[in-house]
Amino acid sequence: MSKVLVTGANGMLGQDLCPLLEHHGYQVVRTNSTTMDITDFEKAHSVICENAPDVVIHCAAYTNVDKAEEDFETAKLVNATGTENLAKICAEKDITLVYISTDYIFDGKKCCAYLPDDTANPINNYGLTKFLGEEAVKKYCKKYFITRTSWLYGLHGKNFVETMISLAAKPELKVVNDQTGCPTWTVELSRGILKLLETTDYGTYHVCGSGNTTWYGFACEIFNLCNLKVNIKPCTTDEFPRPAKRPQYSVMDNSNICQDWKIALKEYLQTRERINS
Repeated sequence: MSKVLVTGANGMLGQDLCPLLEHHGYQVVRTNSTTMDITDFEKAHSVICENAPDVVIHCAAYTNVDKAEEDFETAKLVNATGTENLAKICAEKDITLVYISTDYIFDGKKCCAYLPDDTANPINNYGLTKFLGEEAVKKYCKKYFITRTSWLYGLHGKNFVETMISLAAKPELKVVNDQTGCPTWTVELSRGILKLLETTDYGTYHVCGSGNTTWYGFACEIFNLCNLKVNIKPCTTDEFPRPAKRPQYSVMDNSNICQDWKIALKEYLQTRERINS
């Protein structure tokens, strides 16, 4: 039985990933910022040595995209330095490292789906810190999976799906229609990670929903599947300025690792309804 240590186990992804790993026979060691501070090399080293995992899945991250614009140092400490610490330790102990990255490492100027080996050019601080994390993994590790995902939603955290449902009763709802990406359910990302763990084809992968849509299209599908009649209208990014720039086009080619985003969304909503009933 392989032992997997998960950072950020109490986060939106971690809470779906850990039970799925256990269901598939893995022994899981859950860690969080209290039990293992990834920004402290010695403490992280001690925890990893004590547990001796075969794999470390690094879900912990600074994910507040807008706040990273004003707090770059904290975002860098967690996403870059923290990841570098884990990469060094995993390399030393010959442990496979799975690093969760993002579509925000791209600038959004491409007109077709991004491939894993396309050049990174982040346009916000969050994307930059995650890219620095990727570089650290590549620098120190031989056994690694960099898994880029996008537009993540799940049952255990704030996300776009829940926000849209909570706003459905508004007299009018405007949603951005000039940013295109790949919505991804945390369970689908977890399933994709499981597929990678069954191989030794190390490298960089795009683990996101198949197909693509805009935020407006995503919202329309949510309301359609929920049978909600909403006065929703498309708008531009310029109408809702945010501190951090977003790539206009961050569609990623996932080589069919994950199923179509619409099918996954339907499954998510069914799961959500079952839990809430």
